[in-house]
Amino acid sequence: MIMQHLFAITMAFVIDFFIGDPPSWPHPVKWIGALIARLEKRWNKGKHQKGKGVLMLFVVLSIVLVLSWSACFLAYKIHPLAGIAVESILIATTMARKSLRDAAMEVYQPLEQDDLHEARKKLSYIVGRDTADLDESEIVRGTVETVAENTSDGVTAPMFWAFIGGAPLALLYRAVNTCDSMVGYKNERFAQFGWASARMDDVANWIPSRLTGFVMLLVNHPRKTTARAAWRILFRDAKKHPSPNSGWCEAAAAALLGVQLGGRNTYKGMVSNRALMGDPLHPLKRYDITKMNSILFSTVVGFLLLLWLGGVLFEMAVTWV
Repeated sequence: MIMQHLFAITMAFVIDFFIGDPPSWPHPVKWIGALIARLEKRWNKGKHQKGKGVLMLFVVLSIVLVLSWSACFLAYKIHPLAGIAVESILIATTMARKSLRDAAMEVYQPLEQDDLHEARKKLSYIVGRDTADLDESEIVRGTVETVAENTSDGVTAPMFWAFIGGAPLALLYRAVNTCDSMVGYKNERFAQFGWASARMDDVANWIPSRLTGFVMLLVNHPRKTTARAAWRILFRDAKKHPSPNSGWCEAAAAALLGVQLGGRNTYKGMVSNRALMGDPLHPLKRYDITKMNSILFSTVVGFLLLLWLGGVLFEMAVTWV
């Protein structure tokens, strides 16, 4: 099945490249989000909120797994090509390279016209921090950090889990990630109810985030430093991030761009000081957004090639055994 998964992942990459996620089209993640919202509204109250959060996660994952596995099973029963086609479409819905790239360009374009007000507005659509008073460098930093973090969360992690278990596992990962994005907050409302979702997301992203950081440095050339120095920055700074996983891609991006990420953010007026990642070899400029998009694309292609290499070696090993 590994080779079928690889063909499906490759086709999903092509679908995402040309089509992406048109807002008007039906999308499994929208349905998953609606289910999470309904369960959260019903269960996130009263006592035993942590247990109810575990139950919500179990229910969501069970439904996603049963439906996606059934769809793929029936398609492969009809014909292997039908199975690959269905898997390709389902995996494509878990990948967001085009959407991520387009969202970054939505911020970049008003910056090119020196329209900071519009750039702040566009940035507010893709980050949780306050954007109303950001200058150009802070707008660029927010955009670069978002693209870097979501290179793994939104693209390579679904590819990794699709390689392991096809479309069902890719959708299962996306369900975990959606649960975390909706309820995995450390505030009064979600600290208990979202605990399981946040922990599961950390586990699901542990391997993909690190692989993605490594691939990012392997397939891209650092602008202002040496490859050895870039690797040093990655291992020095990745663990500074408050997330156990997000720092790997952000530190790699900072090393490649020759900039410093992290620092002061505000969330609903509350100041949050993040650890600094990377060396400030040059100040953040608007063109760093387009360079980050180039890093995103080459990293995803490199990750796909890595999966193919792993799949071929696995099949060869099985044949020899």
